[in-house]
Amino acid sequence: MIDVSNAEFSVGQVVRHKLFGYLGVVYDVDPEFALDPEWYEVMARSRPPKDKPWYHVLVDGHSHSTYVAERNLEIAESQRTIVHPALSTYFVTRRNGVYETRRGFN
Repeated sequence: MIDVSNAEFSVGQVVRHKLFGYLGVVYDVDPEFALDPEWYEVMARSRPPKDKPWYHVLVDGHSHSTYVAERNLEIAESQRTIVHPALSTYFVTRRNGVYETRRGFN
């Protein structure tokens, strides 16, 4: 089991990207950067730390997901429902502002 106990956010939480302002829901957490180093060089322009948690986020109102460093996220204050075609793949419902995962995921 991967230890993500030091992660600030958890699967199912609605987050906001601090730099780009979009909302999304966390569907997976990596305890540290886990993608290809070339991806980091091209995409992570602000050079967030690789040794801190990174999050897989379904982006509200779009069909793609993003991979985001912890320092670039914050809890979203919005109570609106996230719209994403893969939402039902990972989650069954939303209670108290947090999406509940389907059995078998995370």
